[in-house]
Amino acid sequence: MKLTRMALAVTAVALAPALLLTSPSPASAAPVAAPASTVIGSDTENAAAIARILADPASGKGVIREANKALSGTPEDRVAFLTTGLAKAQDEDNLVAIFRILATNPPTGKAVKREANKALDGTPADRVAFLTTGLAKAQDEDNLVAIFRILATNPPTGKAVKREANKALDGTPADRVAFLTTGLRLAQAEDDRVDVARILARPGISDALRAAAEKAIDGTPEELRHFITVGQYQV
Repeated sequence: MKLTRMALAVTAVALAPALLLTSPSPASAAPVAAPASTVIGSDTENAAAIARILADPASGKGVIREANKALSGTPEDRVAFLTTGLAKAQDEDNLVAIFRILATNPPTGKAVKREANKALDGTPADRVAFLTTGLAKAQDEDNLVAIFRILATNPPTGKAVKREANKALDGTPADRVAFLTTGLRLAQAEDDRVDVARILARPGISDALRAAAEKAIDGTPEELRHFITVGQYQV
C-alpha cells in the first residue's frame, strides 16, 4: 500500500488549506462507512440508488468518481459498484480525509497524530472509527495536555487563567475547546487588568507610565498583554 499511501498523501497536502478553519477544534470528517449492500434488484432501481449517493453532500471525490463510472457503464458495473466498489471508494475518501487532518497547519497534536497513523495502517473499519469517534477523543487528549501546559508555565499564570483552566479540565471536551479558543484570551485579559491596576496603584509612578497604563486598562486583551509584556518597560 506504500505507493497508494504516498499518492494520497500528495493529494491531501494539496487540499490541506481547506481544513484551516477547523483547527484547533476536532476536524469534522464527513466520510463514514459505506452500506454493506445497496443493490435493490432491477437496473433502474440500482441506477436510482447510485443517483442518490451522488446527491448526498457527504459523498467524497472517490465515491463520486466511481459512482459516475458505474452510471455510465453496464448493469453489471452498477451491481459491482453497489456491492463492493462503493465501500472501496469510501475508504479511499476516508484515507484522504485522514491525510488532510495530518497536514493541517498549525500541526495536529501528538494524540491526533498517533491515532491518525494507527487508522492509516489499520482496516477500513479502523478509519471509519477514527473519523467518527476517535478523532474527537484524540483531540480532547491533546487539548487536556495543552491546558496542563498553560497551568505549568513559568512565571505562573494569574488567578483568572488558573480558575478558567481548572474549570475546563473538570468540564466537557467542548469546555476545553471553548477555553483554548476564547476563554484563555479573556481570562488572560482579566489577569492583565489586575496587573495594570497594581501598576497604577504604585506610589510615585511617572506621568508617562500612568498615561500608558490608563490607556492599556481600557484597551483590548491584546493591548493589555502588550503593555504588560513590553509596553511598561518601554515607558
